[in-house]
Amino acid sequence: MVNREELVRRAKELVPALRERASLTEKLRQIPQETLDDFRASGILRAAQPARFGGYDLDYPVVLDIAAELGRGCGSSAWCYGIWAAHNWVVGLFPEKAQEEYWADSSDVLSSTSIDPSRAHVTSVKGGYQLSGRWSFSSGCDAAAWVILGGVGPDGAIWMLLPRSDYTIIDNWFVSGLRGTGSKDIEVNEAFVPEHRVVSVAYLRQGQSPGNTIHGTPNSRIPLLHVFAYSLAAPVVGMAQGALEAFEEHMGGRIAYTTGEKMAENAPVHVMLSEAQAEIHSARLIMAEDGREFVAKAKKEETTTLLERARVHRNQAYVAKLSVRAVDRLFEASGGHALYDDSPMQRFHRDVHAGSHHFGLAWDTPAEEYGRMRLGLEPKNPARL
Repeated sequence: MVNREELVRRAKELVPALRERASLTEKLRQIPQETLDDFRASGILRAAQPARFGGYDLDYPVVLDIAAELGRGCGSSAWCYGIWAAHNWVVGLFPEKAQEEYWADSSDVLSSTSIDPSRAHVTSVKGGYQLSGRWSFSSGCDAAAWVILGGVGPDGAIWMLLPRSDYTIIDNWFVSGLRGTGSKDIEVNEAFVPEHRVVSVAYLRQGQSPGNTIHGTPNSRIPLLHVFAYSLAAPVVGMAQGALEAFEEHMGGRIAYTTGEKMAENAPVHVMLSEAQAEIHSARLIMAEDGREFVAKAKKEETTTLLERARVHRNQAYVAKLSVRAVDRLFEASGGHALYDDSPMQRFHRDVHAGSHHFGLAWDTPAEEYGRMRLGLEPKNPARL
């Protein structure tokens, strides 16, 4: 029987191969086929996927543990893993017919997303919606057979599930970090989206999706906010751990130009290393504690309060903030050799900053929201919680 420990072990075994392919992944600007094959063969993509459709339906935090492990090897590969695994959880929250269509041909199908509705044109028609527009940052779209797109319907924000035949990928992913994620634009021209492939974001946020009545599992009751941004934060934590390991390896053989001293015996290096490790460890602990809490509530069928949701949202951003701080500290201490293209340190530095720029990991807004609520004020935007 596959359990959490087994899937995390399989993820750890993939790290050396991901390290070796990291440069190739950047050059391809998408995840190599070999990595896709490894992900599928190991079963890690199905970690939190509904059992009815070939998944293991393990408690969702296993996805975060796996993503953090993979991030040690390749930030882009870990980022896409976190997104693909999260989407296979999200599709399990859609109406039953949508799920049956999605997994009709394979339990290893993948989906990308782009949920910013600002350029979406959604029109209600008989039996569903007519959709046109353009969406950005659809990570992992090249390997995906489906996409989840955000829009606004008559009753508020909605997510719509479209097959590959209904959209075009616009190759505009020429960036400084997370180059291998292939986070390209998606363009749709007058596609029909039937009602059964549409879900209310409000229901997802409350843990009251159609999938809850279908599967009735703890995973199907977890509010969207608790999971989605952590699926992005976890790879960032993994990148920070990878940078720490690269730093230790690098410092083990370095000699100071001016003094001839071994850098491994340099006191400032010890202090920087210690502080960076503490930041990464703290990030992991925060993420693990939140995971235990939201799973426990889902198992008891308890509703999370707005303050609890605000705290989780803040924590997701803070986990990313701690990880970036650790990598910056290590990069600063690595010297000029960290600038070379063949140094994993420069790639981790670029990737961790790129990941932290995702709107789901932005710090100021969730920090302000949580602080307001702690002081007894009403949240500025309760609909986002």
